[in-house]
Amino acid sequence: MRVVEAEAATDEVVAALARLIPQLSASAAVPSREAVEEVVGSPSTRLLLARDAADGIVGTLTLVLVRTPAGVRATIEDVVVDAAARGRGAGEALTREAIRMARAAGARSVDLTSRPGREAANRLYARMGFGPRETNLYRLPLDDGG
Repeated sequence: MRVVEAEAATDEVVAALARLIPQLSASAAVPSREAVEEVVGSPSTRLLLARDAADGIVGTLTLVLVRTPAGVRATIEDVVVDAAARGRGAGEALTREAIRMARAAGARSVDLTSRPGREAANRLYARMGFGPRETNLYRLPLDDGG
């Protein structure tokens, strides 16, 4: 398993995301080429790709790096590994590369969230040293039409 950073919104990357994002969330829209170009071109995001020699892109992870007055914040978002490739180390390889990149950018920690039902992912994150953080997570839906 090899992890690389997407450098462009190629046909392969766009097709992989169209296949993978529905496996992450049934309610998430498949990203357009323009949306993928925006992610790849943004100075605050790194789109990581897990490549398998036989199967091509089998997983993705987005690392968000933001400089705040308190320092560099790193957050892992949208981790998804193709159902057919799970258990082969793609999730761990993606996460390790994201941690390496966050450390290199000067972040002191890396945050992520994972639904309780994603049992294998939660076991992986715990095994890698992630732990629960005492905080409240709030969400304000903005798609209410108002």
